[in-house]
Amino acid sequence: MAGTVRPKPTSSSAAAVLAESGDDAAFATTLAKGLVVLEAFKAGAPLLGNMELSTLTGIPRPTVARLTHTLAELGYLRYDAERAKYRVGARALRMAHPLLADMQFRQVARPMMQELAQSVRGTVSIGLLDGTSMIYVETARAGDVGPHVPDIGMPIPVVMTAMGRAAAATLPPADAALLEERMRSEDAELWSAFRETYHAGLTQCANRGFCTCWGEYIASIHAVAAPLFHARELKQSFSINCGIPAFRLQPGQLEGEIGPRIAALADSIRAIVNAAEPAIERRKQNKKRARP
Repeated sequence: MAGTVRPKPTSSSAAAVLAESGDDAAFATTLAKGLVVLEAFKAGAPLLGNMELSTLTGIPRPTVARLTHTLAELGYLRYDAERAKYRVGARALRMAHPLLADMQFRQVARPMMQELAQSVRGTVSIGLLDGTSMIYVETARAGDVGPHVPDIGMPIPVVMTAMGRAAAATLPPADAALLEERMRSEDAELWSAFRETYHAGLTQCANRGFCTCWGEYIASIHAVAAPLFHARELKQSFSINCGIPAFRLQPGQLEGEIGPRIAALADSIRAIVNAAEPAIERRKQNKKRARP
């Protein structure tokens, strides 16, 4: 129908949104370009010059130069004069704090996560669905956990991971369909390669409360993940996973022991969240009544 605004899946990259918003008169293009520049910095590329950023983002070098100068003046980038390159500045951390602070269940879940991580000698992490990626928001690990060391803020793909499939399993049907559309349109080849495994993971979550990943993302790491919850008002979906180096696993252990344990841990966290919600709502109502 003419004039209908088509809903989008939960956030895509700034670059993808910029490319799709050319006909939106209310869209702040310069701001979007600045965020595209910030998103170009990755753990494997902490130092980038203006030419490298221009190549990575497709933004002309003179524009990139103005953006990096402004971001550096504001503290979101830091200029390395010796190398004539930029790195992410400390002020960028402030952006994450309000989001993380609002996820109070992380603090309650952390000791239970650490206990499981120590028990299986692996990692236990909570992830938040963001577009076609999962973003780690909490993690616990025990000793040497192999080549994949999760950390807060690290993204991993939804379609290739147990954590992603488990988070997708929390979505309402309409949102789940939009997520699949986004994954298919962003990388048709990847979607084609992992579509059946992805759907199998959703079925596993529905039938068993967890799903598996047998090295699809990182060959030497096997994982299980369980859905946590979908916060409807915030449109946030969470899951929890456990990854273990494959050589440490006994036959049948991943599905027979660790899968049920991660599902039980998810149940415990949900129970805590559900118990806390009425108290939080009461505090909100009391604050409203106390206002003059």
